[in-house]
Amino acid sequence: MPPRLRIRSALSAVLITLACLLVPFGALAAWAAYGLVDTGRYVTAMAPLAGDPDVRDAVADTVGDGILRAVDEHMGVRPDGGSVRPFVHDAVRSFTQTEAFRLAWDTVNQVTHDAVLRALRDGRGTRAGQPVTVDLASVTDPVKRRLTHDHVPLAARIPVQHTAVAVFPAEELATFRKGFHVLEVAGFWLPVTAVVFAATGIGLAVHRRRAITATALGTALGGALLALALSVGRTLTLSGLPPDVPHPAAAAVYDALTSTLRTTAWLLLALGLTAALTTWLTRYVRVTRPARRRPPTPTPPTERARSRI
Repeated sequence: MPPRLRIRSALSAVLITLACLLVPFGALAAWAAYGLVDTGRYVTAMAPLAGDPDVRDAVADTVGDGILRAVDEHMGVRPDGGSVRPFVHDAVRSFTQTEAFRLAWDTVNQVTHDAVLRALRDGRGTRAGQPVTVDLASVTDPVKRRLTHDHVPLAARIPVQHTAVAVFPAEELATFRKGFHVLEVAGFWLPVTAVVFAATGIGLAVHRRRAITATALGTALGGALLALALSVGRTLTLSGLPPDVPHPAAAAVYDALTSTLRTTAWLLLALGLTAALTTWLTRYVRVTRPARRRPPTPTPPTERARSRI
């Protein structure tokens, strides 16, 4: 092979390899930059969790403990845990099975998402050293009315406006803010760079059929690695949670948030394998072209004269 063609092949291989390596990172960055940042998509992804039993139990425990803590802190009265706590938690669990809870769940998620985005983008609405919190009054207020209707002691005096839950730790806010800005940039440029590298590598290749097959297989491998990373990330995320965080509910939230990314990973795997198989099969397909009719050869004048004689 001439040196010029060797250089083209080497450069093509390098570009295709880089493109395949960027596939999982580009998909992850695009998902974080355009999937998680969009409030409507986030609320839509989290909406089905309102019917998840593990999530409902976690909400019942969190809101119930928040109500009892509010009674203890703001009213100066410590309720009898053995007598009041079951009523509070039963009332919250009963409320989580209503349509009002689904509406409140969507509202809380929208407020939470907006608060976290403001904190990550410009820090508005957050104070130095303070975590990002959301108010669960939309959940606790109906519970308060139900407890009051059931004549539970101290229920009418529950200060529901102070039922706040921290959703983002203060010590990690600065680090996540820097990472968020990096993701906003990478979410656009990584996929674009991967496509440009792949197209350029295929265009420079001496054997383009092989280059297309290699690119397709690399894309499929990137999708498989992305699916594996999601599985490993799920295990690491759950194992790193504090003991007081319910793991089944956290697993349900993780699965809901990464559902689109998992679908993308399987699509990359399927499309890559399909493209590679199609390219390989077309090697054995020969396109038969119709034979061209040759124009009749003119007879020399001498031959025509002889034929007349």
